[in-house]
Amino acid sequence: MNVRGIRKNAWVTGMRTFWNALPTEGRWLLSTVAIQTLGRGMTLPFTIIYLHEVRGFDLGISGALMSLIAITGLIVTGPGGTLIDRYGARRVLIAGLLSMIAGCALLAFATHPAVVAVAVVLIGVNFGVSWPGFNALIATVVDGEVRQQYFGVNFALVNLGIGVGGVIGGFFVDVHDPTTFTTIFLIDAATSLIPLALLLGPLRRVRTQSDADDDAPAVGGYREILRRPAVLWLTLLTFLSVFIGYGQMEAGFPAFARQVAEVSTQVVGLAFAVNTAVIVLLQFTVLRLISGKRRTRVMQVMALIWALSWVLLGATGFLPGTITAAIGVIAFMGVFAFGETMLQPTVPAIYNDLASDRTRGRYNAINSAAFQGGAILGPLVAGVMLGEGLDVWFIGLMVAGGLAVGLLALVLERVIMPEANGLSSVGTEGTPDIGTAGASGIHRTDEAAERRSP
Repeated sequence: MNVRGIRKNAWVTGMRTFWNALPTEGRWLLSTVAIQTLGRGMTLPFTIIYLHEVRGFDLGISGALMSLIAITGLIVTGPGGTLIDRYGARRVLIAGLLSMIAGCALLAFATHPAVVAVAVVLIGVNFGVSWPGFNALIATVVDGEVRQQYFGVNFALVNLGIGVGGVIGGFFVDVHDPTTFTTIFLIDAATSLIPLALLLGPLRRVRTQSDADDDAPAVGGYREILRRPAVLWLTLLTFLSVFIGYGQMEAGFPAFARQVAEVSTQVVGLAFAVNTAVIVLLQFTVLRLISGKRRTRVMQVMALIWALSWVLLGATGFLPGTITAAIGVIAFMGVFAFGETMLQPTVPAIYNDLASDRTRGRYNAINSAAFQGGAILGPLVAGVMLGEGLDVWFIGLMVAGGLAVGLLALVLERVIMPEANGLSSVGTEGTPDIGTAGASGIHRTDEAAERRSP
């Protein structure tokens, strides 16, 4: 058997082992991810085109309407996390999905900016609660090392669904035929019926909220949670990672590629396709490599890879409009995607290992808020810097940000519990002997338990 065959068999064996380790609820959640995100992939790249070129809104108004999705999501995330802890993720997710369905259906037929504003706010409500809700749901049904693997595989499937959806949408929509856009938004609404059916059917008995009495004192408000050193440093790391990463994917990267590297839109589209392909093909392999490793060390490697990827993109500015620049732009997205496969399994797993059942919704809401904050600020900074011709400074900021993420990971390693950092054993040399609250991976939440002895 050749090397390729051995690797394929190892991948299949690893995937089979992972699948067998999942509880029934986890299998239900994972088996429908790619289909759920297919509709989102069909609409995500084309919404602003729809508003500007099909409905005839001014480009500035279209951009402002698009920003309402992220702004609404950020506003809703905090209260959403509290509601998840109080009433359970299932109920909150059902409300969010109904809001998403209504928003997509309304957007499909909207011809006035006010109607679009209502539609995108409804979509933003779902974005605000879906991340902490589904992460809390996942953490409830999956624990231990399998939980980290689940987050990674889930991320690959999300990218697969969005990537395939984007390709289908690109071939299907026609700016001269508004009904094609109406169709994709209705498909987006229809795909949201899939998780809704799961929550009303196979997952209807899954509870994420604590079984404690309602009269029990509240535990872990946002202020108290953010006072924990591990949470504070992890949140800063998440925000900065998104600022130099995902926050640049819709603005900084394409703007630099077009204006500085001077590549075609086809090259930019191909780069995004390569990004999706790398994630889908490498995610499970990376999961095997990082299994049992300190998650903070994995993030340090990711930070270095991202810093190098920005150097690679910056180099394309020296040979604008050439085949070399095109290759560099595509390579940037491939290298960047390799780093993504390390970030997505680790950060959500740490948040959920730090949380208890009574605070899981709020921990995931903090994670979501940090992500959305970076996603909002990233395009703003990129627009200003690249608009002023500060492309060299822009690349320098991205590289410096990558190195800063690595430093934050070093700091986080000194204050985080070993179990939350991906270590299966406690009491080892150089780490505190921290007790756990049971096999589900729930740990003590006092700050003293997080600090490493000097």
